[in-house]
Amino acid sequence: MKFKNLLFAAIAFGAFVFSSVAQEKPSPARNAEGTVGDAKITISYSSPAVKGRMIWGDLVPLGQVWRAGANEATTFTTDKDIMVQGQKLPAGTYSFFIIPGEYESTFIFNKVAKQWGAFNYDSAEDVLRVNVPSEQTSTLEERLVYEVKPDRFEIRWEYGKAAAKIESAQ
Repeated sequence: MKFKNLLFAAIAFGAFVFSSVAQEKPSPARNAEGTVGDAKITISYSSPAVKGRMIWGDLVPLGQVWRAGANEATTFTTDKDIMVQGQKLPAGTYSFFIIPGEYESTFIFNKVAKQWGAFNYDSAEDVLRVNVPSEQTSTLEERLVYEVKPDRFEIRWEYGKAAAKIESAQ
């Protein structure tokens, strides 16, 4: 009888460990949310880790369209019209891409919201493109992170950072 209980406990523990490991994803889904005026903004993305790799200019080539995350293309949703870097972005959900550069990056809002990576990216579907400064930080950001603040949204990963000014479109 004790052997059966011990065997059951071992199987239950093994199932727990397996399910915990199976649920860990290399690039977990994340959301960044915030408001700008009365507009609610949500950025949905998969958050890869640095894992000791060189990111900018290596894993993510400079000067090429990047899906701005992992797996499916990152999406940017605003429930009201907003201004991004002084240009109007109508309310809606967009795929969000970046063309990273050493000194300046291009943020791209594309009307095809559901796409896998940037493999089928079509610039003819772009709603808005804005240029933003590329910055270096002194703090390592192990996982890709987006943050929505009242006056901007930013992306940080490894030692790189870029942000776009946002405001209500009133």
